[in-house]
Amino acid sequence: MIRVAGIGFRHAATLTSLYDALVRAGQCDAIATSHLKANARIIQDLAQQLGLPLLGVDVRDITTPTRSPHVLRLYHTGSVSEAAALAALAPGGRIVVGRMTSSDHMATAAIAQGDLL
Repeated sequence: MIRVAGIGFRHAATLTSLYDALVRAGQCDAIATSHLKANARIIQDLAQQLGLPLLGVDVRDITTPTRSPHVLRLYHTGSVSEAAALAALAPGGRIVVGRMTSSDHMATAAIAQGDLL
């Protein structure tokens, strides 16, 4: 079984924001985010510093335990972090740590467990 951390973040987030959210969520084997955010230097730096693969995935229309109306309007899913973690895994992946928010509220992380696609 693989543990993937889905990461969501605002444009003003810092590397510390992303790291804080990830620490709150827990251990992982890979990082995933929306393909729309995967080229952002900040998430690439996080993955590189931690020595983890970074996966850019389509988060649209993935049902998540968390349902943020704002995120639903922007990304067509309830939580970017939860959807990214689930999208990185084959069918049968499940959220094992729900959305955790960084102390500055600029980033979120969630952990899903399953098999990589």
